[in-house]
Amino acid sequence: MASANFLPSEDQFLCSVCLDVFTDPVTTPCGHNFCKKCINDYWNTNNQNMCPLCQKVFFSRPELLVNTFIREMVSQFRQSTKRKARSSRKQVAKPGEVPCDVCTGTKLKALKSCLVCLASYCETHLEPHLTASRLKRHQLMDPVENLEDRMCLKHDKPLELFCRTDQTCVCMLCTVLDHKMHNVVPLKQECEGKKVELQKTEAETQEMIQKRRLKIQEVQHNVKLSEEDADREKAEGVQVFTGLKESVERKLNELITTIEEKQRSTKKQAEDAIREMEQEISDLMKRSTEVEKLSLSEDHLHLLQSVQSLNIHHPPPTKDWSQVSVPPASHEGTVRRAVSQLEETLSNMMKTLVAEVEMKRVQKFAVDVTLDPETAHHQLILSDDGKQVKHAQVQQPRLPDNPQRFSHGLCVLGTQKFSSEKLYYEVQVKQKSKWALGVVRESVNRKGPITPSPQNGYWTICLINGNEYRANDDPSVVFSLKSGPQKVGVFVDYEEGLVSFYDVEAAALIYSFTGCSFKEKLLPFFGPGRYHDGKNSAPLIISPVGVN
Repeated sequence: MASANFLPSEDQFLCSVCLDVFTDPVTTPCGHNFCKKCINDYWNTNNQNMCPLCQKVFFSRPELLVNTFIREMVSQFRQSTKRKARSSRKQVAKPGEVPCDVCTGTKLKALKSCLVCLASYCETHLEPHLTASRLKRHQLMDPVENLEDRMCLKHDKPLELFCRTDQTCVCMLCTVLDHKMHNVVPLKQECEGKKVELQKTEAETQEMIQKRRLKIQEVQHNVKLSEEDADREKAEGVQVFTGLKESVERKLNELITTIEEKQRSTKKQAEDAIREMEQEISDLMKRSTEVEKLSLSEDHLHLLQSVQSLNIHHPPPTKDWSQVSVPPASHEGTVRRAVSQLEETLSNMMKTLVAEVEMKRVQKFAVDVTLDPETAHHQLILSDDGKQVKHAQVQQPRLPDNPQRFSHGLCVLGTQKFSSEKLYYEVQVKQKSKWALGVVRESVNRKGPITPSPQNGYWTICLINGNEYRANDDPSVVFSLKSGPQKVGVFVDYEEGLVSFYDVEAAALIYSFTGCSFKEKLLPFFGPGRYHDGKNSAPLIISPVGVN
C-alpha cells in the first residue's frame, strides 16, 4: 500500500490518557481512540463510563474491541520510527564525541551515559536500560567521558551531594563519616545556586565589555575632534603663510610638521588605549563564552568542578578605564607662535593676518541671541524681533516688577543661557557715546544699584563719555582705542574661564577676562546707556555674525 510511505504524524498515534503511542487501540462509541488498558483504568478510577475527551457518558460500559486498522497503522509507524532512529542514531563516534563502551571493533556514538554502571552506551547497548525494570532505575544522562571521575575516590560511590562547608562534591558515605554535621545539599540544588551566580557574573562581564566599548567610542570621537582641530589649524596656517614671501615657506612646513607630530602622538596614544581595551574585551568575551557555556551545562558535577577553577567571584585583572582619557590635542596658538618668530620686517603683516584668523576662529562659535523683555528695565525699548534695545526718549508705562527685571540699571539680558560651551555673538555700537556689553551670572542681583565686577557676577566692558573705555575688572581697567569699534564681538569659553571682546571690523582684541570661575549659567548682558538729549539715541543691535 502506498499509505505506508505516507504515515500520519506521531501525534495521531498518541493515546490522550497515557500520552504514548497506542497499545491495543480500541474505539469508543463516540469515535475516540485509546489504549485498551488506559480507558479501562480510567473508567475503574472514575466510577463513571465517560469519554475522557468529549465527556460523553455511557449508561453501561461498552464492549471494547481492538481496532485492527489502527493497530496496523501503529505497527507500521513503530517500524518506520525505528528505521529512522537506527539510520540517524547509529553513527560512528567522531573525534570529540563519546564512544560506546560496549561496542567492539568500530565504536558507535554513545547516546547516554549511566552514572550507576559508569559506562556509555550506543542505541543498541542502551536498550536493556530502557526495557529491564532493574536497569530502568539507573540514572542516565547525556554522554560524558571519564565517568570514573564521578565516583568518590575514598568510598567508590557516586558523587551525588555537595558539601557547602568544604565546597566539594561528596558521596552518601561521606555525609555520615568525613562530612558529618556539615551543610550538605544535592548536586542539583547547589548547581541552581551556582547558575544564579554565573548569570550574575555574566551580567557583570557584559557590563564591563559595554563600558570598554563606550570608552572606545569616546576615544575615537576625541581623535576625530583632534583631527578636525588639526585640519583647521593647518588650514589657518596655510592662509597666514600664503600671504608671506617665499622665505616664509620653510617656517610653514615646520608649523605643519609640528601639528602633525602632535596629532600623531595623540592618535598613537588613542590607538594604544584602544588596542589595550580591545584585548581586555577579547579576554572578557572569552570568559563570557566560558561562563555562558558552563551555565547551560546539565552536568552538575562538571559545572561545580569547573566553577572552582573559573573563579567566578574574581574577574580577570583589568584596568579602570573610567579615569583614562585621550583628549584632543590642542593646537591653540601654534600659528601665532610660528608667526612671532619671523623677521621684524614682516611683523605688521603677520599680526594682521593672525588677527583675521583669530576672528574667524571665534566666529565659528556664533550663537543666536535675543533680548529677554522680562528682564528689561522699564525705561528701555526693545524691538519686536528682540534684536535691538535703546533708552526711551519719553516716559514709558511702568512694567510689572517681576523678580527677573532690573529695577535700577538700564540693562537687559539675553534669553539664552550658556554653560560648558563656547559662544560668540556680535553687537553693533555705531553712533553711540555710552554702552555696556558682556555676560553675567544667572543669579546676579537685579534689584537696586549695580556694581559690575567679576566678584559680583559681571564680566563686562563699557564706553563712557564717547571715548573712554573701561573693563569692569577687579580692579577696573581704563584704556583708549585708536578708533572706536563700530561692532563688538563677545566670545566666551566657559571651560577655559575666558571672556574676550573684539573690534570686529579691525579684527582686533579689545580686552579679555582670564582665569574666570564660572559656577553657574551665563546670560548675555546689554546696557544701551541713557538717551542723553539725543547724543546716545542709537540702539544696541544684535547683528548676524559675518554680515557687515
